[in-house]
Amino acid sequence: MKLGIVGLPNVGKSTLFNSLTKAGAESANYPFCTIDPNVGIVAVPDERLKLLGDMYQSKKVTPAVIEFVDIAGLVKGASKGEGLGNQFLANIREVDAIVHVVRCFEDSNIVHVDGSINPARDIETINFELIFSDIEILDRRIAKVAKQARMDKTLAKELELLEDVKAHLESGKMARTYEVPEDEDKEAWFASYNLLTAKPTIYAANVAEEDLANDGADNANVAAVRELAAAENSEVFVICAQIEQEIAELNEDEKAMFLEDLGLKESGLEKLIKASYSLLGLISYLTAGEDETRAWTIKKGTKAPQAAGKIHSDFERGFIKAEVVNYKDLLEYKSLSAAKEKGLVGTEGKEYVVKDGDVMLFRFNV
Repeated sequence: MKLGIVGLPNVGKSTLFNSLTKAGAESANYPFCTIDPNVGIVAVPDERLKLLGDMYQSKKVTPAVIEFVDIAGLVKGASKGEGLGNQFLANIREVDAIVHVVRCFEDSNIVHVDGSINPARDIETINFELIFSDIEILDRRIAKVAKQARMDKTLAKELELLEDVKAHLESGKMARTYEVPEDEDKEAWFASYNLLTAKPTIYAANVAEEDLANDGADNANVAAVRELAAAENSEVFVICAQIEQEIAELNEDEKAMFLEDLGLKESGLEKLIKASYSLLGLISYLTAGEDETRAWTIKKGTKAPQAAGKIHSDFERGFIKAEVVNYKDLLEYKSLSAAKEKGLVGTEGKEYVVKDGDVMLFRFNV
């Protein structure tokens, strides 16, 4: 999974990226200090892996990973090449989802590009740039299709979709709120345009430390972000990038104590990962043994052969069956054979839909 972190300059975007990835992206108080997208690979925290790895005394424990891309600060006019606009827009097209950092804290020492804190305006600034960029993509396709649409029914049908989506964007709405007609062709065309505003978005409301414990409940700026996100079916999580930076320097025990002192149950990274999995409809299944215990990320609703294909294409091609046990049952009975004796291990075929926390052993023949 690849997440692009975006936001106006000086909203705490690179500070957040640094703390999430400990990658040390240069974080300075002026626009465009992040010109090349910084990429960081982050392990997905998963207690189940540690417990299973300890039980099997696995030589290797491999978590699922998320790739974060810190994308250069965006300003008004980016779609027309202002600031680092075009470069920004090319980088963001490659991600699965967007983490949009919005400033919800006051600090006279950190300048705001528009002079004041106003999350609704900031979100609109970035969203409009993404909309303008998408309209440009659609216009290019319309110019190509329109010439031949008179002679070709299929192209005429696509032109109808293009013009409909364009009208939706011109009304100031994001492509992700556009209802694609139930039509295989139209669904495939819509996906092929790879529109920026169609990408799932998580808003990270960056607050001061005192707003963290109650999840920004008393912060009017956070309330404004939540209202906007609800209108477009996006996720919101409240974070303090400065605190995350401090957490990133601590070991696990220190981190637990620090979070407890702040009245928090989990770090911002854990919140973000949960929001990302939820928004993208992802789950993890596990494989466990002496050699390796590992988490595999799949889409909800994935069937056993396709889940097996995540490990190797031969597993999918020659899939015979899968032995499946819930990780809690496996941990309780300490071995697969003991769980089998209790009737807790299922033998599943090609139609089995994999669940989060399934520990799977695949049988295949190629």
